[in-house]
Amino acid sequence: MQSIYRTLGWVMGVALVLSTSAAAKPGYGTISGVVLDSAGTPQMGASVWLIAEDAGGRTVAQILSNQYGAFFTDRLKPGEYAVRVSVAGFLPAMERHVAVMSNLTTLLRVQVVTVFSSLDTLRRKPDAPTEQDDWKWVLRSSTATRTILQWDDTGTGTQVASNTIGEELPSAPRPRALVQVMNGALRPGSAANFPNAPATAVSYDQQLGSLGRMLVAGQMGYDKGASGSFAGVWLPSGVAGNGPETVFVWRQSRFGAEGMQFRAMRVDQTQQFELGDRVLLRAGAEYLRAGVISSVSSLRPHAQLTTRLAPSLTASLIVAANPPSEQWGRTGALESAIDELDSMPPVLFRDGRPVLEGGWHQEISVRQKVGSKSTFEVAAFHDSARDQAVFGTGAAASPEFVQDAFSPAFLYDGGNSSSWGTRAAFRQKLSDDLDVAAIYAWAGALSPGGDLNGPASDLRDSFTTHTHHSVAARISGKIPQSGTQFSASYKWVSGTALSRVDQFGEAAYEMDPNLHVSIRQPLPGLGGRWEALAEFSNILAQGYVTVNGQESRMMLVPELRSFRGGVSFQF
Repeated sequence: MQSIYRTLGWVMGVALVLSTSAAAKPGYGTISGVVLDSAGTPQMGASVWLIAEDAGGRTVAQILSNQYGAFFTDRLKPGEYAVRVSVAGFLPAMERHVAVMSNLTTLLRVQVVTVFSSLDTLRRKPDAPTEQDDWKWVLRSSTATRTILQWDDTGTGTQVASNTIGEELPSAPRPRALVQVMNGALRPGSAANFPNAPATAVSYDQQLGSLGRMLVAGQMGYDKGASGSFAGVWLPSGVAGNGPETVFVWRQSRFGAEGMQFRAMRVDQTQQFELGDRVLLRAGAEYLRAGVISSVSSLRPHAQLTTRLAPSLTASLIVAANPPSEQWGRTGALESAIDELDSMPPVLFRDGRPVLEGGWHQEISVRQKVGSKSTFEVAAFHDSARDQAVFGTGAAASPEFVQDAFSPAFLYDGGNSSSWGTRAAFRQKLSDDLDVAAIYAWAGALSPGGDLNGPASDLRDSFTTHTHHSVAARISGKIPQSGTQFSASYKWVSGTALSRVDQFGEAAYEMDPNLHVSIRQPLPGLGGRWEALAEFSNILAQGYVTVNGQESRMMLVPELRSFRGGVSFQF
């Protein structure tokens, strides 16, 4: 009977507050609630913070509960909010993912408890029956105690958030940690990437309560000396690409034919700003520092302005130095944290000193949704590169060629380039397990324009910037019977190109020059989520240009033929 009176009192308190909300502005939502202790007593003077989850964790209101324990606020934009409550003498309470809809009132009941009541709850025997141990994989602290880690492969529990322009963004995947044992590098010859040698990578996903989410990743290799790297990603909003982000990357590896030590650091800070209901701005800057004997540093701002012109039409303006990471939604947060380990730009040598590959990319694009499963995009852009990296393979004696200590691959500073380009891209989801994409681009790239038989010091003078046509197609999907995930792409480029054609388009649609194949195969019967990974780049070894000079026989190519494979385990 006492609980019924308390419930009626709570309803009356909320109704009293709601009576003051008649003048709320149409199109906005309202949150009204009450703060109670474990005995049902209303708590007066409770501090209530409203945090907009869709706006990067920004606090939009701070109010106090009245003598009935009730609180009320209106003029809230529709979306999801977190409500944090603090009362003297009680533990803080947090309610997440509180949905607010226009012209509606969301009712909320927040219960606060003391430290002693929490301990009493742990001490008492629970009323609910003990959970049955019907998990496929269970880790216990001992045979007599509770389960501390259990595996659920049903695939449930994932949530989907959205940003202000209506694009869906996946939340954190269910696995909390990932271990990869891999061999090979996707870009051999670059000291910014891990050497072409066996290595072990680990990543971990940790929630930080109201502070958001932290992803950490590390990698170690031992072939021809120890090499390592570390990456940390802090997401205050809890969702990548939707809110502020802070990235820190540190790397040390062997560099050059003599095995010199390469050290590099990258710090990237990105903020998100909502400029009204239709405009979203993501802007920030990254600081880079790298070197072998001497160091070189660079500060590079970046920004992307996206506006919704219509329910199915968006326009974007991009100004950046490097292609943005597009892997968060496709490979998952744990693998994306490992990908950050390879986010350093190539380090080259010119005139006896290290330099960082750099440049600027300005792009304006329009994307149209065609139905619910297709998108069409057109873009115009300008690329200006300085110290453009050119990959190659062969024995090179000149210090101008940065030789990989683990393979015959090398890097060469191809000089500067500048060009305009256009792109048209189409993507369609044919089914839940099959996706296709196609791109046409007309853009500039470094190309041989003179004699390639001279010494290394004169090789750069033979490079010129030419525009090329390119057509690319990609198919990716999953075989339901075996669970095999695959992707295959082919990109054709007219003429001879020594650097990438439309690198930003390649990053956005996962296209590489020539033939590229990636396979992920689950390994059943091992417990947990084991996968075998294999990735092949430029399988047919196309696009190689022979250089016969004083540096002996060498070949230049925009994409080296390479293989990367191993196993991964998520838990």
